[in-house]
Amino acid sequence: MDRSTQIKALASEPRMKILSLLAEPGTHFGEQWSADPVEFGVCMTLIADALGVAQPTASRHLDLLRQAGFITVRRHQKWSYCKRDEAVIGAYIDWLTRHLKATA
Repeated sequence: MDRSTQIKALASEPRMKILSLLAEPGTHFGEQWSADPVEFGVCMTLIADALGVAQPTASRHLDLLRQAGFITVRRHQKWSYCKRDEAVIGAYIDWLTRHLKATA
């Protein structure tokens, strides 16, 4: 995994907010009718609405999070759904913890 991409992905308040919202999709996106937000993921349109940004802006943030491996994106019909990848996030936190301890 490219750690510099992951660091860049987390160096943004909107992207951190996306990860925070996706940590509890049932709470933040319970109104999603097209698919279960916990099981299937959250529609990009709802994420853009939650951030208060245009969909292209949200898409750019989501693409960087996807490139970093922090989220997965899957298409269903005409919509794209995002879900956190907890294993990748956990591995990044472990790496960062080890790296900071080693250099401190």
